[in-house]
Amino acid sequence: MLYNKVFFEDREIENERLELTDKGSLYFLGSNMTFKNCTLVLKVSGRNLIFDQGTRFIDCTFEVKQELKNHQQWVFASLKGCRFRGRLSGCDFGYWPSYSERAGHGSIEDCDFSEARLDGCRIMGCDPASLRFPKWPCFTILDPVGRARELNSVQWPGGFHPIIVEGQYRDPPSTMAVTFYAPALAKRRETTEEAFRAVIERFDCIVY
Repeated sequence: MLYNKVFFEDREIENERLELTDKGSLYFLGSNMTFKNCTLVLKVSGRNLIFDQGTRFIDCTFEVKQELKNHQQWVFASLKGCRFRGRLSGCDFGYWPSYSERAGHGSIEDCDFSEARLDGCRIMGCDPASLRFPKWPCFTILDPVGRARELNSVQWPGGFHPIIVEGQYRDPPSTMAVTFYAPALAKRRETTEEAFRAVIERFDCIVY
Protein backbone atom coordinates (compact mmCIF):
# COMPACT_ATOMS: atom_id res chain seq x y z
CA MET A 1 0.00 0.00 0.00
CA LEU A 2 1.28 3.44 -0.91
CA TYR A 3 0.69 5.92 1.88
CA ASN A 4 0.11 9.62 1.55
CA LYS A 5 2.76 11.31 3.71
CA VAL A 6 1.68 14.31 5.77
CA PHE A 7 4.45 16.30 7.44
CA PHE A 8 4.23 18.74 10.35
CA GLU A 9 7.64 20.25 11.07
CA ASP A 10 9.62 23.41 11.86
CA ARG A 11 6.66 25.59 12.84
CA GLU A 12 4.12 26.39 15.53
CA ILE A 13 0.41 25.67 15.22
CA GLU A 14 -1.97 27.30 17.68
CA ASN A 15 -5.73 27.07 18.31
CA GLU A 16 -6.42 24.61 15.50
CA ARG A 17 -8.38 21.36 15.22
CA LEU A 18 -6.36 18.75 13.35
CA GLU A 19 -8.04 15.60 12.03
CA LEU A 20 -5.47 12.80 11.76
CA THR A 21 -8.00 10.24 10.58
CA ASP A 22 -7.03 9.07 7.08
CA LYS A 23 -5.95 5.42 7.26
CA GLY A 24 -4.15 5.86 3.95
CA SER A 25 -1.86 8.54 5.37
CA LEU A 26 1.30 8.53 7.45
CA TYR A 27 1.37 11.51 9.79
CA PHE A 28 4.86 12.75 10.67
CA LEU A 29 4.83 15.12 13.65
CA GLY A 30 8.40 16.23 13.31
CA SER A 31 11.14 17.96 15.22
CA ASN A 32 11.05 21.68 15.96
CA MET A 33 7.25 21.41 15.96
CA THR A 34 5.05 23.00 18.62
CA PHE A 35 1.30 22.55 18.99
CA LYS A 36 -0.44 25.00 21.37
CA ASN A 37 -4.08 24.86 22.44
CA CYS A 38 -4.82 22.48 19.58
CA THR A 39 -7.29 19.61 19.39
CA LEU A 40 -5.83 16.57 17.65
CA VAL A 41 -8.38 13.98 16.56
CA LEU A 42 -6.67 10.60 16.17
CA LYS A 43 -8.37 7.79 14.27
CA VAL A 44 -5.43 5.83 12.87
CA SER A 45 -3.24 3.03 14.20
CA GLY A 46 0.06 3.75 15.90
CA ARG A 47 2.03 2.83 12.78
CA ASN A 48 0.38 5.74 10.95
CA LEU A 49 1.33 8.22 13.67
CA ILE A 50 5.04 9.02 13.80
CA PHE A 51 6.59 11.41 16.33
CA ASP A 52 10.09 12.81 16.15
CA GLN A 53 12.29 13.98 18.98
CA GLY A 54 11.34 17.25 20.54
CA THR A 55 7.79 17.59 19.24
CA ARG A 56 6.03 19.81 21.81
CA PHE A 57 2.37 19.71 22.77
CA ILE A 58 1.23 22.50 25.11
CA ASP A 59 -2.35 22.66 26.45
CA CYS A 60 -3.58 20.36 23.68
CA THR A 61 -6.48 17.91 23.67
CA PHE A 62 -6.11 14.46 22.13
CA GLU A 63 -9.40 12.88 21.06
CA VAL A 64 -8.60 9.22 20.38
CA LYS A 65 -11.46 7.92 18.22
CA GLN A 66 -9.88 4.51 17.53
CA GLU A 67 -8.09 2.56 20.25
CA LEU A 68 -4.40 3.47 20.05
CA LYS A 69 -2.37 0.37 20.79
CA ASN A 70 1.30 -0.07 21.70
CA HIS A 71 2.32 3.44 20.69
CA GLN A 72 5.64 4.03 22.44
CA GLN A 73 6.51 7.11 20.39
CA TRP A 74 4.84 9.39 22.93
CA VAL A 75 8.21 9.20 24.75
CA PHE A 76 9.75 11.23 21.91
CA ALA A 77 7.39 14.14 22.62
CA SER A 78 7.13 16.82 25.28
CA LEU A 79 3.60 16.98 26.74
CA LYS A 80 2.56 19.80 29.07
CA GLY A 81 -0.96 20.61 30.22
CA CYS A 82 -2.58 18.21 27.75
CA ARG A 83 -5.86 16.28 28.01
CA PHE A 84 -6.57 12.80 26.67
CA ARG A 85 -9.91 11.26 25.75
CA GLY A 86 -10.53 7.80 24.36
CA ARG A 87 -8.88 4.39 24.62
CA LEU A 88 -5.13 3.82 24.80
CA SER A 89 -3.43 0.50 25.52
CA GLY A 90 0.24 -0.38 25.80
CA CYS A 91 1.31 3.25 25.37
CA ASP A 92 4.27 4.85 27.15
CA PHE A 93 4.75 8.52 28.02
CA GLY A 94 7.57 10.56 29.53
CA TYR A 95 11.37 10.44 29.64
CA TRP A 96 12.92 7.12 28.65
CA PRO A 97 16.40 7.63 27.14
CA SER A 98 17.28 3.93 27.42
CA TYR A 99 14.47 3.18 24.95
CA SER A 100 16.25 5.11 22.21
CA GLU A 101 18.36 8.22 21.81
CA ARG A 102 15.33 10.17 20.57
CA ALA A 103 13.41 9.31 23.74
CA GLY A 104 15.81 11.49 25.70
CA HIS A 105 13.68 14.44 24.58
CA GLY A 106 10.42 13.15 26.04
CA SER A 107 8.58 14.53 29.07
CA ILE A 108 5.11 14.73 30.55
CA GLU A 109 3.66 17.06 33.20
CA ASP A 110 0.32 18.58 34.23
CA CYS A 111 -1.58 16.24 31.90
CA ASP A 112 -5.10 14.91 32.41
CA PHE A 113 -6.06 11.31 31.60
CA SER A 114 -9.25 11.36 33.67
CA GLU A 115 -11.46 11.09 30.56
CA ALA A 116 -9.33 8.37 28.94
CA ARG A 117 -9.34 4.61 29.26
CA LEU A 118 -5.80 3.39 29.83
CA ASP A 119 -4.72 -0.24 29.85
CA GLY A 120 -1.10 -1.24 30.33
CA CYS A 121 0.05 2.37 29.85
CA ARG A 122 3.17 3.57 31.63
CA ILE A 123 4.66 6.87 32.77
CA MET A 124 8.41 6.77 32.34
CA GLY A 125 11.07 8.86 34.09
CA CYS A 126 8.71 11.69 35.11
CA ASP A 127 6.93 12.59 38.33
CA PRO A 128 3.32 11.34 38.08
CA ALA A 129 2.21 13.66 40.91
CA SER A 130 1.17 16.38 38.43
CA LEU A 131 -0.94 13.97 36.36
CA ARG A 132 -4.63 13.11 36.66
CA PHE A 133 -5.32 9.43 36.11
CA PRO A 134 -8.64 7.77 35.22
CA LYS A 135 -10.74 6.40 38.06
CA TRP A 136 -12.08 2.89 38.53
CA PRO A 137 -12.51 0.63 36.58
CA CYS A 138 -9.00 1.89 35.74
CA PHE A 139 -6.37 1.73 38.46
CA THR A 140 -2.86 3.19 38.59
CA ILE A 141 0.11 1.76 40.46
CA LEU A 142 2.51 4.50 41.60
CA ASP A 143 6.23 3.77 41.98
CA PRO A 144 5.69 0.15 40.84
CA VAL A 145 9.38 -0.78 40.72
CA GLY A 146 10.08 0.67 44.16
CA ARG A 147 7.04 -1.14 45.59
CA ALA A 148 7.57 -4.32 43.58
CA ARG A 149 8.35 -6.56 46.55
CA GLU A 150 5.24 -5.39 48.38
CA LEU A 151 3.04 -5.65 45.26
CA ASN A 152 4.28 -9.13 44.43
CA SER A 153 3.99 -10.38 48.00
CA VAL A 154 0.26 -11.03 47.63
CA GLN A 155 -1.58 -13.38 45.31
CA TRP A 156 -3.27 -11.49 42.50
CA PRO A 157 -6.25 -12.91 40.60
CA GLY A 158 -5.56 -15.07 37.57
CA GLY A 159 -1.83 -15.31 38.29
CA PHE A 160 -1.36 -11.64 37.40
CA HIS A 161 1.99 -10.01 38.26
CA PRO A 162 1.56 -6.22 38.42
CA ILE A 163 5.29 -5.57 38.04
CA ILE A 164 8.10 -7.75 36.72
CA VAL A 165 11.61 -6.84 37.87
CA GLU A 166 13.57 -9.80 36.52
CA GLY A 167 13.89 -11.60 33.21
CA GLN A 168 13.39 -10.72 29.56
CA TYR A 169 10.03 -8.98 30.06
CA ARG A 170 10.93 -6.93 33.12
CA ASP A 171 9.57 -3.43 33.52
CA PRO A 172 12.29 -0.76 33.12
CA PRO A 173 13.59 0.85 36.34
CA SER A 174 12.33 4.22 35.05
CA THR A 175 8.69 3.07 35.24
CA MET A 176 7.09 5.65 37.55
CA ALA A 177 3.44 4.58 37.16
CA VAL A 178 1.38 2.03 35.26
CA THR A 179 -2.37 2.10 34.63
CA PHE A 180 -4.61 -0.88 33.89
CA TYR A 181 -8.25 -1.22 32.83
CA ALA A 182 -9.79 -3.77 35.19
CA PRO A 183 -12.49 -5.21 32.84
CA ALA A 184 -9.95 -5.98 30.09
CA LEU A 185 -7.41 -7.27 32.60
CA ALA A 186 -10.03 -9.52 34.23
CA LYS A 187 -11.02 -10.91 30.83
CA ARG A 188 -7.40 -11.65 29.92
CA ARG A 189 -6.85 -13.37 33.26
CA GLU A 190 -10.21 -15.18 33.26
CA THR A 191 -11.27 -13.66 36.56
CA THR A 192 -13.45 -10.75 37.74
CA GLU A 193 -13.09 -7.01 38.30
CA GLU A 194 -14.26 -7.52 41.88
CA ALA A 195 -11.42 -9.95 42.55
CA PHE A 196 -8.91 -7.33 41.41
CA ARG A 197 -10.54 -4.59 43.43
CA ALA A 198 -10.34 -6.67 46.60
CA VAL A 199 -6.54 -6.79 46.24
CA ILE A 200 -6.15 -3.21 44.98
CA GLU A 201 -7.86 -1.82 48.09
CA ARG A 202 -5.04 -3.19 50.25
CA PHE A 203 -2.40 -0.86 48.77
CA ASP A 204 -1.90 2.85 49.37
CA CYS A 205 0.31 3.08 46.26
CA ILE A 206 -2.62 2.32 43.95
CA VAL A 207 -4.94 5.11 42.76
CA TYR A 208 -8.41 4.07 41.59
